[in-house]
Amino acid sequence: MKQIWAPWRLEYVQAEKAAGCIFCAALADPDDHRTLIVARGQRCFVIMNRFPYNAGHAMIVPNRHRSRLAELDDQELGELFRYTDYCVRVQERVLRPEGYNIGMNLGRAAGAGIDDHLHIHVVPRWVGDTNFMPVLGDVKVIPEHLQATHRRLSDGFAAVLQDAAVAPSRGTR
Repeated sequence: MKQIWAPWRLEYVQAEKAAGCIFCAALADPDDHRTLIVARGQRCFVIMNRFPYNAGHAMIVPNRHRSRLAELDDQELGELFRYTDYCVRVQERVLRPEGYNIGMNLGRAAGAGIDDHLHIHVVPRWVGDTNFMPVLGDVKVIPEHLQATHRRLSDGFAAVLQDAAVAPSRGTR
């Protein structure tokens, strides 16, 4: 049997599980490099998944700790989905995926690993990115270090947010 080394997983296995909400803790930490936050809006932020399904797997999270969409106000909902769109634009520029999985798991029964602070997953996909490794080896191969992807996504968000600031409004006519 061949062995596959994934030393970065040791951090997850050995780490003490933090008390409280990881999203609230990340939002309160000013070090976006450490927390893997790639963009901060007024009402939400975008953070990379530390244990991603694919390279570039990001999550859009409202700043307020809420578990249900009905608990968000109109401005929060608008920014949450606007930043979901920005995330796709950034990934298109930086990662050039061939498709996306975008969604929410609301509640533990729906598969939410963090069920008390809602978030939207944006997972870039490529033809052939699902192969025998996860099925036979229970291993997912991520081709780029998280910090390298963080740098590229952060730079991409800076460019997309700059473009959005100078673009005409997409509101009603």
